[in-house]
Amino acid sequence: MTPTSPAAGSDVVLRATGCTLRTATATSTAFVADARLSGAGGTLTGDTRVRAAAGPGSYDVRIACGETVIKGRVTVVAQPRQQGQGEQQSQGRQQGQDQQQVRAQRPPSPAVPTAPASPVAPVDAGGGGAAHFASVDVRGAGPGAGQTITGLVLAGAAAGAVGLLSARRRRGTD
Repeated sequence: MTPTSPAAGSDVVLRATGCTLRTATATSTAFVADARLSGAGGTLTGDTRVRAAAGPGSYDVRIACGETVIKGRVTVVAQPRQQGQGEQQSQGRQQGQDQQQVRAQRPPSPAVPTAPASPVAPVDAGGGGAAHFASVDVRGAGPGAGQTITGLVLAGAAAGAVGLLSARRRRGTD
């Protein structure tokens, strides 16, 4: 995984080796959505994003490659906190004040639960019936022998009907 220890909200690139198929899917509760991996020669790659609400810690990653399941872990690190301009000004004022002055400290305010800033599951964004085919290999799916024979019989009957009507028109017995 690149980066090896991503921060919450960052994009990651996944790389799996040893899968003989051309596609696989990587899932984790740390990811915004499942990552679709593709490639050839036993090496598959794909990308996804770490949930912005993912807390620091270790998360399981599961890569499904046909019947084979590859398990791993990703360690999400704390996102570096950026200092805003208001905080910089506040620090400057505090440094200028007398360090001997005793300040009353407030108890910390209780944490307010917030909704995640990013989706935590695949988002229903349209795609209709084609969305399923984007994540599965459909090369083996097609008409069976019965459907093929039925199609050939119907095509033959249509060709015969056209031939009969053409012959009647040429003879003028329409």
